[in-house]
Amino acid sequence: MLATATATDHGRLLQAITHTTGLHPTMEETTRLDRLPLTDVPALTAALASLLPGRFAVTGTLDRRLLIAENPAGGGWTVADLSGQPHATRQWPAWTTDRIAVQRPQHWLSSATVTSDAVTRLLRPRLLLVALYHPEWFPLPRFPLAISDVARAARASLLGQVRLMDMQLGDSLADIRAAVHGWQPDIVGVSATFGQHDLMTELIDHLYDLPTPPLVVAGGSLTARNEALLLDRYPQLLVARGAGEPTIADVLAHYHDDLRLPEIRGIGYRGAPRGGGMVIGRQRTAGVANRAQTDFLPELDLLDATLEKRGVAQLEASRGCTNFCSFCPRGHKGTWAGGSPNRLGWILQEIGAVFDRHPALSRTLYLVDEEVVGAGPDAVARVQELAETIHAAGFRWESSCRVDQVADPSHDRTWHAERAGMWRHLVAHGLRRMLFGVESGVTSILERFNKKTTAEQNALAIRTLSALGVPTRFTYITFDQLMNAGELAATHSFQARTDLLLHPLPQLSIDDIVDGVRDEAFVAEHSTGRPFYTAISYMLVSMECLTGAAYTRRVQTAGLAGPARPALGRIDARFADWRIGVCSRNAQLWIDRHFALDYTLKSLEKILDGAPRHHVRHARVVLKDAAFALLTAMLGLIDASTLGDAPDQFEHRLRAVMDEQAAELDDRMTATVEALLDHLPPDSAAVLRHELHRWQHTEGWRLINAADPCGT
Repeated sequence: MLATATATDHGRLLQAITHTTGLHPTMEETTRLDRLPLTDVPALTAALASLLPGRFAVTGTLDRRLLIAENPAGGGWTVADLSGQPHATRQWPAWTTDRIAVQRPQHWLSSATVTSDAVTRLLRPRLLLVALYHPEWFPLPRFPLAISDVARAARASLLGQVRLMDMQLGDSLADIRAAVHGWQPDIVGVSATFGQHDLMTELIDHLYDLPTPPLVVAGGSLTARNEALLLDRYPQLLVARGAGEPTIADVLAHYHDDLRLPEIRGIGYRGAPRGGGMVIGRQRTAGVANRAQTDFLPELDLLDATLEKRGVAQLEASRGCTNFCSFCPRGHKGTWAGGSPNRLGWILQEIGAVFDRHPALSRTLYLVDEEVVGAGPDAVARVQELAETIHAAGFRWESSCRVDQVADPSHDRTWHAERAGMWRHLVAHGLRRMLFGVESGVTSILERFNKKTTAEQNALAIRTLSALGVPTRFTYITFDQLMNAGELAATHSFQARTDLLLHPLPQLSIDDIVDGVRDEAFVAEHSTGRPFYTAISYMLVSMECLTGAAYTRRVQTAGLAGPARPALGRIDARFADWRIGVCSRNAQLWIDRHFALDYTLKSLEKILDGAPRHHVRHARVVLKDAAFALLTAMLGLIDASTLGDAPDQFEHRLRAVMDEQAAELDDRMTATVEALLDHLPPDSAAVLRHELHRWQHTEGWRLINAADPCGT
């Protein structure tokens, strides 16, 4: 039977059940199935277990979900493509050749011959993907793209069964251990990022203590930095060194002996996990370039649960960056490559269906691209098509890109006018905010960071964006180990500038704005008067000397390197000016004391619209004001000291200032948040009230080690 225009995925599922069993599901069974989204594969599998008497597998990606079920009467099989597309249009994995023979490939529903080896491959290995999380540091969840992308790659292979667990959604390490004991996965994939080393090692220790340990694959930003440490501690571990999709597909093939261990793409390893064998020295295999990965979309198993907890929906439209900043180790991220916007239509529709079940949430997507505009002659057309596609699906969106997508002295006025028109087009098609990694307003620092930008270029870009009405936020590294006192003073001055943030000028033409932002009289006329620091996402940020970064090598050459901190994927480092080092260390204490509250406010801002969102933004400015006041006080202490002073006395004076500033902030922030609560939906107000109470009862100064080196 060919799919009809009115047939639904669930309708086809019912037809597949009847085709398999010869029986029609009861009304009660039909209702129960209709309530199950096809995004929830484990729940769907559990529901079908009572309806399909033989062996079966729910596999394939969300857009081409596949049911393969054993017919109880004749020993044959039913193969149903629940998207309604003919089986002949599927890119069947190579392993299915001679193992799965579909009798009617031009139809979506067909009988088939399935060999016993194919059945084994459809059902095994069992792959459990785990995302780690410290809820005390990040109170509101974000959709876990890392394990969701990997899940899609695994299901595309049609090998085995996949389940996902995310600690953001309430699962504890004890819950993960229980799932391992209950489901007995053959492979466990662990995704870990900065600040999660303790959780990762505790889980892996448990897995390797089992009588029959699963094959363990660790991936994520942290593991890429700690590859050597992890392999020395866990000789049987596989470390995914880049994008996980090709790696997991190869790991599944390796499980079935289709690939040898050295043939798995993008891993670091020491031994032979399957079948024992001699442990060897650390080895690496070649990864896959971003441009060769045409599909990096996620499965949506956990999106519903993420939104249920008022979390944030995330997606990728490109990977990698167009630059190599000195503080960013590029090995696991790669050079920029963009996906085609026209491939997003179906998944935007699926994400929209999930949002329909959460009408109180802002329909906003967060594109986690490092550089959403990208490179190449079609960059402008591509990002405009991307915006149009997302907007047409009923979403607003946010993302990140570089300043040189706005202002670039190597290009002429025509280029700048084209880019200004592009930014207006993006705002008209749903752009809600764009993050720019300014990182500094001091040219000598920007050169050290290899940002390939200048202070003047940054200023021009900020003016242009604000005049065009582009909602922005900026990252800024206030302290770095190689800076001098003059550079810190210049940093302070740039953050205090009131000639950068202009009023939106929709009444002016593109040409008027391109020319006007270069005219100081025009700037003075249209300035908001707000200091630039009010637009910085997180204040008082210090450089993280990440393992493998070019900046870290400069610090080591300067003799400032300290011991490695593998839990954070970085090294400790002294500052060339010890006074700046004391300020940086205490600034991190300030950040960490207020981080959970600020992160909660930022997360609420992401899921709210209208007046509530505006009030949340105002509350965050209170924190920024206090942070800038502390920076100002730090400069005063530096000016009043010399390099020959006693560091302990300097720090004692600084800590006294911090205590005083914290007491003043307590009063102002409490009043601000209490006023804000009246403008929020009840569930959002409850989350914020809880975090405010915890923040009010925080005493002393301590580090939480939750730094995000990407500043997002």
